[in-house]
Amino acid sequence: MAIKPLRIALLTYHKENGGAGIACGRLAEALRNAGHEVTYLDAADVAKNTFQKAIAWLRFILERLYFLGHERDKSIRFLFNPGIFGQDLSTHPALVQADIIHIHWVNFGFLGIGDIRKLIGMGKPVFWTLHDMWAFTGGCHHSGSCTRYEENCGQCPFLKSPAYTDLSHQLWGKKWMAFRSNNLKIITCSEWLGAKAKSSSILSNHEIQSIPNALDLQKFAPVQKTMIKTNLGLDIHKKYILFVAMRAFAPAKGFSYLKQAIDLWVKNNPESKRKTELLVIGEIQNPAAFEALALPARLVGKLTDSKKMAEYYAAADVFVTPSLEENLPNTIMEAMACGTPCVGFHVGGIPEMIDHQINGYVAKPLNAEDLADGIQWTLQHPEAGQAARKKAETNYAALIVAQKHVDFYQKALAEIAHA
Repeated sequence: MAIKPLRIALLTYHKENGGAGIACGRLAEALRNAGHEVTYLDAADVAKNTFQKAIAWLRFILERLYFLGHERDKSIRFLFNPGIFGQDLSTHPALVQADIIHIHWVNFGFLGIGDIRKLIGMGKPVFWTLHDMWAFTGGCHHSGSCTRYEENCGQCPFLKSPAYTDLSHQLWGKKWMAFRSNNLKIITCSEWLGAKAKSSSILSNHEIQSIPNALDLQKFAPVQKTMIKTNLGLDIHKKYILFVAMRAFAPAKGFSYLKQAIDLWVKNNPESKRKTELLVIGEIQNPAAFEALALPARLVGKLTDSKKMAEYYAAADVFVTPSLEENLPNTIMEAMACGTPCVGFHVGGIPEMIDHQINGYVAKPLNAEDLADGIQWTLQHPEAGQAARKKAETNYAALIVAQKHVDFYQKALAEIAHA
């Protein structure tokens, strides 16, 4: 008997800005292609008129002002979100009519803790794909070495006045009360984040499944390198190392380690310098900083066209992500799908994606020398690109990922029906 198509409402703060929004959009497309009815909403969709848009902006400002008096310094301003301000969407027609409510990244005044509680209170299965740790911490998105989220937060290193009853502890209490229902189901993109969620005091009793993000393997696919390099105006006789980041110099993206690794690699392989270039894609605020690199850098800038992005992945000989913290990066997934082997540190979900010395190289955490060794190994093993494509086909194909979600949805619906 054919399974009735589900009505699914997907919610995320922004559809295109950042990895979470992109992942949510790809899931929406995959679920539609699998025959389900999907409503996909972000903050802009919900704010229909000028007044509502102004209120949405005000909620964002109020979130920042609320935290301003607590923050340790401005460097962590957007690394901690209180989740106090948001909007009640429990009466929105799309959510009222939905069989499944599925939220993704909803901070910056889109949904607050109380608003998520109201969605859970609708009595429907509410799924939450975690793209970071915020759902089970007192406010930070990545806790670093801090494990206070396993107890009740407090003594928060992000706050200027850490204490056992500080803001992080208070927000932990709000989440502990708000997220207790069995109606809330958790999805993490990586096993690494799933283990963190399971060890947390807030989500330890919830059902947690790790399901990777979906990817269209026809959009992101290998292309003959000589042809694509020619099309992009690249030198067919050169090797290209690719680095991609929404903001190239964001501290968490680890560009300083990539610079050190390139310096070491050139020192050890001086004959390769004239035959190798660095490709940089992303927002670049200080182009002059690349002049100090040991390799020439071609600054592509920010790309929003997925087709063009796929062409650069396919043209590159190795993709390097020196990030200091990651969940399950879309960039690695995209590069692998294009047949490009990857190099990254052993952090977050990266070692779940890169199989060491098979489809790329997993370097020791924050070790520029090993990152340089990874670049060298990968350039010497172009066959790793075929293994990378195979990994993408097996793990990230859109229809496979969509079906894993649907199976989880159906299980939750059956539980409610028999409750």
